[in-house]
Amino acid sequence: MKQLAILSLTVVLAGPVFAQSAAEKTGVNSLIGVAPKTEDFVQEAATSDMFEIASSKLALERGDEATKAFAQQMVTDHQKTTDELKGLVASGKVKAPLPAAMTTSQQSMLDKLNGLQGADFNKQYHSDQESVHEDAVDLFKRYGDEGDNADLKAWAASTRPALEHHLMMAKDLNK
Repeated sequence: MKQLAILSLTVVLAGPVFAQSAAEKTGVNSLIGVAPKTEDFVQEAATSDMFEIASSKLALERGDEATKAFAQQMVTDHQKTTDELKGLVASGKVKAPLPAAMTTSQQSMLDKLNGLQGADFNKQYHSDQESVHEDAVDLFKRYGDEGDNADLKAWAASTRPALEHHLMMAKDLNK
């Protein structure tokens, strides 16, 4: 019983560390163009990279040639942004926890992809890539324009053009 109480208290106290603010999680900030809090930005950027890398590694195994070429670019570029973000946090320039895993929604998207093959896989992967890159461009634009951490704001602004290019590539794949 005592262990259960300690575990419950740990979950309650740790929850805010891993949770996004309600305004960011519900999309209200995006709708009104408000920059996310630093912790929210780090959480979303990191989990987005996790999804990009995992789904694109799957696409390298299952996709057609055009999908594999796109997926290889995603693995390379998102591993780079992952390393850069980890470096900003490790240096102390950004004080925010890095998430240990994707969001439940991202994991569900990956699980769905995992159950697909052939044309069905390609279609879903292409659709997912367009959607997640639209979200990423919006996130990086909002933080790059108005974020509250100067180093992270500069990184978001300098990273956004690559994400915009990924979005264009994803839209081309999705035609």
